[in-house]
Amino acid sequence: MHTINQLILGDNLEILKKLDSDSVDLVYLDPPFFSNRNYEVIWGDAGEVRSFQDRWSGGMDHYIAWLKERVEQMHRILKPTGSIFLHCDWHADAYIRVEILDKIFGMNNFRNQILWVRSNPKSHASKIFPNTTDSIFWYSKTDKFVFNKVFGKHDDSYVDKAYKYEDENGRYRLLPLLNPNDDRPNLTYDFLGVHRVWRWTKDRMEQAYQDGLVVQLKSGAVPQYKLYLEDSKGKTVTNFWIDVKPISGKEEIGYPTQKPEKLLDRIIKCASNENDVILDPFCGGGTTVAVADKLNRQWIGIDQSVQAVKVTEFRLNQQQDLFSKPFIVQLHKYDYDTLRFKNAFEFEAWIVQQYGGTSNSKQRNDFGLDGKTTNNTPIQVKRSDNIGRNVIDNFLSAVQRSDKKLFEKNIAEGKPIGYIIAFTFGKGAIQEVARLKNHENIIIQLVTVEEIVPIAKKPTLNVEVTPIETDKKGIHEIHFIATGQSPAGVEFFSWDFDYKEPAFKAEILLDKKGEQTWKFKPGQHSIAVKVIDNDGLENIEVIKLKVNGGIERG
Repeated sequence: MHTINQLILGDNLEILKKLDSDSVDLVYLDPPFFSNRNYEVIWGDAGEVRSFQDRWSGGMDHYIAWLKERVEQMHRILKPTGSIFLHCDWHADAYIRVEILDKIFGMNNFRNQILWVRSNPKSHASKIFPNTTDSIFWYSKTDKFVFNKVFGKHDDSYVDKAYKYEDENGRYRLLPLLNPNDDRPNLTYDFLGVHRVWRWTKDRMEQAYQDGLVVQLKSGAVPQYKLYLEDSKGKTVTNFWIDVKPISGKEEIGYPTQKPEKLLDRIIKCASNENDVILDPFCGGGTTVAVADKLNRQWIGIDQSVQAVKVTEFRLNQQQDLFSKPFIVQLHKYDYDTLRFKNAFEFEAWIVQQYGGTSNSKQRNDFGLDGKTTNNTPIQVKRSDNIGRNVIDNFLSAVQRSDKKLFEKNIAEGKPIGYIIAFTFGKGAIQEVARLKNHENIIIQLVTVEEIVPIAKKPTLNVEVTPIETDKKGIHEIHFIATGQSPAGVEFFSWDFDYKEPAFKAEILLDKKGEQTWKFKPGQHSIAVKVIDNDGLENIEVIKLKVNGGIERG
């Protein structure tokens, strides 16, 4: 599996097994904790409930076995320079470190146990010291790993105390210029009447003095170096993270175990570089992939919950702009209309990869071929129904011209000379393929889209609009009720109250009831509502409102 920037719905163990070895730079996982059972059922949809039941069926030993076989796959797919950050709490952290991480990665590749202070004590009546920290275990695959030092913000009290000097260039502190190594003849000299072993060469020291960066507070004193506050990288970050605050405000999406973006920002920056591949096999509310996307990393997010995948998709849509890289969402079932009328190039690349092939990225001088199988046999994609005989004729000619030796080899071995993927095939195409096979020993394999990915019917959606009241400034308060129906069952609704086609950027990501009340100023408004079912299929309704002394629905 080579496609990067993808959200995948499914059991992460099966998906991890399909990922290439040595293909990922950083894994962050926040698996379900071995703690209160009710707390761990977050989304409540069928995929999560099944996984939850499997996880809990045999106590701690079963939980460790369940997690261990997944971490084994993560170790396999990590590059030699890669790292894993495993997030857990006190219920199972000792078992996870000893029984999983030490055994798979080796004790010698343990780098840090990071303690994140995730909350304040909820009660002063506790009979023990309250548990307010999570552990994040950092292991590298080898002794050669990526680590970019990160810095935190200085405390105000520290700045006031340390940066107590000021000149026309700003606040600064004074740092020593002495060298801790006494045996450095080339750095031993007289400077401003002081004979010492210095950190810098004499030429550098003289230049810094001329630039006003070296000062001597009094005659005979050891000269010191000015470090301006604006040039300071910041506070040294240790393994005790008290400065990363819990989720609050606009960042909160209603996901109970959602982690703050600052937490993932620090992890991703310290253990990866731009364009590296980041994997989160329990993507949940999507924080890891959202931050990775912002930091110009490539990413893969996996979750067994439809709601987790779709909420993450909408969260990514919120932050993307014209310069953002595209991403793919892989579900269990797909809607015909969405696939049939998808951007042609995007659909070709996606369906070829779903079929197990490699898509043609050039789009030019490709003889009209859109990809190839693992043995280089050509694939052509037609985003159409009722494909006719002319497509077969043109495909046969293109395959011969693209690689005549491979064409003849496949004929000699009785293998397909190529594959055509389409929604449906007409009688003429089917007959010509049969004739070529029976009379010329040329095999062309016709493959329908539904043979590759299951196709289902998207949910229906209806939205009622009811005015509530208008205040003195003409602000209208309006109530919306969305009703959806699907054979798979409706999971949730999302709302964009300032919709600008075609970008859906939800203000309300996760609405289980389908009811919202919103206020509008006079003028034209466009509101988009999406309904998502248990297969991950969606439908959208766009409501045009004119607010001016009343409301008119367009």
